[in-house]
Parts: sequence; structure tokens; C-alpha cells
Amino acid sequence: MNTLDKILNLKYPVILAPMFLVTSEKMVEIAIKNGITAAIPAMNFRKSEDLFNAINRIKNKVDGPFGINIIANRSNVKLKQQLDVCLNNPPAFIITSLGNPKEIIEKAHKKGIKVFCDITDLKYAKKVENLGADAIIAVNDMAGGHSGIHPQKELLDKLIKNCKIPVINAGGVATNKDLKKVLSLGAAGASIGTIFIASHECPVSDDYKNALVNYGKNDIVLTKKLSGSSTTIINTEYVKKIGTKPNILEYLINKNTFLKKTAKTMIMRNGQSRLSKAAFKATYKTVWCASKSIEHVNKIQNLETIINNLVKNI
Repeated sequence: MNTLDKILNLKYPVILAPMFLVTSEKMVEIAIKNGITAAIPAMNFRKSEDLFNAINRIKNKVDGPFGINIIANRSNVKLKQQLDVCLNNPPAFIITSLGNPKEIIEKAHKKGIKVFCDITDLKYAKKVENLGADAIIAVNDMAGGHSGIHPQKELLDKLIKNCKIPVINAGGVATNKDLKKVLSLGAAGASIGTIFIASHECPVSDDYKNALVNYGKNDIVLTKKLSGSSTTIINTEYVKKIGTKPNILEYLINKNTFLKKTAKTMIMRNGQSRLSKAAFKATYKTVWCASKSIEHVNKIQNLETIINNLVKNI
């Protein structure tokens, strides 16, 4: 079987998942040094040159494959610039999320860049397969962030049976046992995020890391306040206070790029704190994404230790 380790020449078939404002250059470097790979969201960088320079820094520090995650739909106004950076300074692979990845696949392949596409169902999996994707990342209902809708085994079984390209599991893997399970089910590898947040090297706040330790799987809830799409988050006291359903301003802003820019401009010009709080109270810095895998996070550790425990005897 064409597994992730063979596709990318890795020791272990694992991707440290691209997590917005979480996955860092340092984490990518440690991942590569310990036999797995990692990907950084292009959205982590405000300017194209920042993304370009980050790719250069990683290449200069470690010799191994890593990827860039690109949002492929119209909500990403920086899509063209982000893709151009990757074409001019190629990572080993691009992970596409949302939208139609046709242009990304076509242009990336001309530069020798592999493309893995996030999907949540068979219909979209077949579409990206027909477009030439190199692998599918099967996002199940246990995934963090924008989770899927189908149970892990059900989704893997359906995709492996009906698709000819490798299927990488995303969601529900936090332990060595979990990883061995999805590989035994036929997955080509696993994209894993939540457990790596609780590492000393992760750049998020200590409060965020401690929440992963102190809360459990029953504390994971869905909110639409961050992006307009359902996102899995930790149900902290702050989240309970602000709720998980978007108010009218958040709804309009999330649905319309022009309104988002207009609202931000109005807030800056008028200094209206009430409007600011109403529209932007929930942000990725105050509301913490995670999956139900936090059930297996019992302490904050070195990233290297977390990786080694995960891939032991794989």
C-alpha cells in the first residue's frame, strides 16, 4: 500500500496537523527531526513575504518534507498570493481545505508538489481524486477545528473501498493504540493535532495548554462564532458566558468579506467598544480549538516526547 511514509520518505506515517495560530516553525522542525512531517497554515502569515521567509527558514534548519495548508475557497482573499509563494518556494506538499482545489492541484504538480485534500464525505473525495489529488485527508467527526460528520471507521471503510488514492485519517487519534488502529483499518497515515498543542514548544498561552489537561472529551462543544462554520472548542467558563451561537453582527461579518472589512474600519474609526465586543468577542486567541482527544492529554510535555510515545513500535 502507498502509505504516507512511502509517499514522503518518512520514518512514520504521521502529519502534525496545520492548526491556525498554533502550529509553528519550531514545531515543524521538531516533527521532521523525529521522523514525522508537519504542515503550517498559510493563514498564519499576514504577508506573502512572511510565508516565503518561513519556508526558507525551515528548509535551512532541517532536511525533510513539510507542507503548507491553503484554504481553497473564496473566503481566502490571499489564495492567489499564498499559492504563488508555494510555487516559487515549493514545500513537499500542500494540504487544501474547503473549496475547489483544481487550480492548486494543477499548478502544484507542475512544480513537483504533492497535494492532499481535506474531505468529509465520499462525494467530495471522488471529486478531488478525479482532479488528481495525491491523497485524501479523511476528516471524521472526532477531528478538532472544523470537524467532519461521519464516524472514523465508517468514513475510512467507505473511502478506502471506493477511492484509488491513499486515505489519511484525521480525527480520533491521540495515542499509540489509536494510531495503530487506523493503520490497521487501512489508513495510509494520520493527521494529528490536539495532543501536540499541550507541548512546551507550542506557542499558545499556558492557559490554553492547561485547559487541554484540565478538561475532558465531554467539554468539547461546537461553535459558529469563530468562522461561521461549526468549530470544535473547549467549553470554558468564558465560552459558557458568551455562548456558541453567532449574534447578528458575527453572522453578517462571517458571511461577507466586505462587511468584515467595513465593521473593522468602523470600530477603529469610532472606537466603539460595545460594537467591538459584540462583533469580535470570540477570537482564536480567546476561544480554544481542540478535539475530544483532550481526554488523553494529562500533562504538558516536550513535543519530542509526545511524538515518540505516539509512534512507538509503528
